[in-house]
Amino acid sequence: MEPFNEEDIKMYFYENRLKTFEGWPFDEGCACTPENMAKAGFIHTPSENNPDIAMCFFCLKELEGWEPEDDPEKEHLSHSSSCHFITLKKKIEELTVEEFFKLQKERHKNIIIKTGNDAITKFKEAAKLRRAEII
Repeated sequence: MEPFNEEDIKMYFYENRLKTFEGWPFDEGCACTPENMAKAGFIHTPSENNPDIAMCFFCLKELEGWEPEDDPEKEHLSHSSSCHFITLKKKIEELTVEEFFKLQKERHKNIIIKTGNDAITKFKEAAKLRRAEII
């Protein structure tokens, strides 16, 4: 894991997050437009079966099942109130270098926690299958 991967750093900027919303199923007349989703820190991460999956690039919280009236910022806060990005009081462009480094450190903590949790889940599933085979 590279601390300052260029692709990851790009997602701090609204315009780059907005570009990921190609094919987003909600547009005009909705609260969860691509613009509002990107402002709330989300990137579009669709799957074949779920075209409306969005993930915060920072805290890695994935949300799906969006409704036209869902407010992305409120949804983000309600599902991940400790996300340092959604609670920022400044624009990214206004951060000092020290503030940005601290923010990036928190993002890496999120990545490590998610990676660890994913590995534990896979291990538990494999152990459950193996146990069933043994029994």
